[in-house]
Amino acid sequence: MKNILLAILTLTLGYSASAQDDCFKKLEDAFAKRGSYTVADDMHRNVIVSFFTPEGVECLTGKARVENGCVVSVFLQYDDGTYYLLEKKFFNSKRTNPVVTNGISEMIFTVDGEKFRVVFIDKLKPKAKSYKQADLPDDL
Repeated sequence: MKNILLAILTLTLGYSASAQDDCFKKLEDAFAKRGSYTVADDMHRNVIVSFFTPEGVECLTGKARVENGCVVSVFLQYDDGTYYLLEKKFFNSKRTNPVVTNGISEMIFTVDGEKFRVVFIDKLKPKAKSYKQADLPDDL
């Protein structure tokens, strides 16, 4: 009985971790397929901040300031609509400001060892139009 409960718990945890992984993967796939408009230097109020942990990926809403094509500040949004500034120093793998390419920042690291990427969801290009398929009559 214990083995069955352990197996169910393991499958449930594995499923929830893979479901969390999907949040960034779906975004990344959409941007790769559809492309992005240029992310201008400004405060962007509708971004998705994807945190990468050993347990999986967590996607949170927030806002981010971009200067010279680089992310310079990140805010996370609370449930009540207010924002929290990530005051931790952050940088890319070269220890410089993280660059935004195709609507998504490169991997960002904090001094505490956290890893995240900022997705500028408003800059995702729309889906391409497709032709409407003809409905053929049943009596052909």
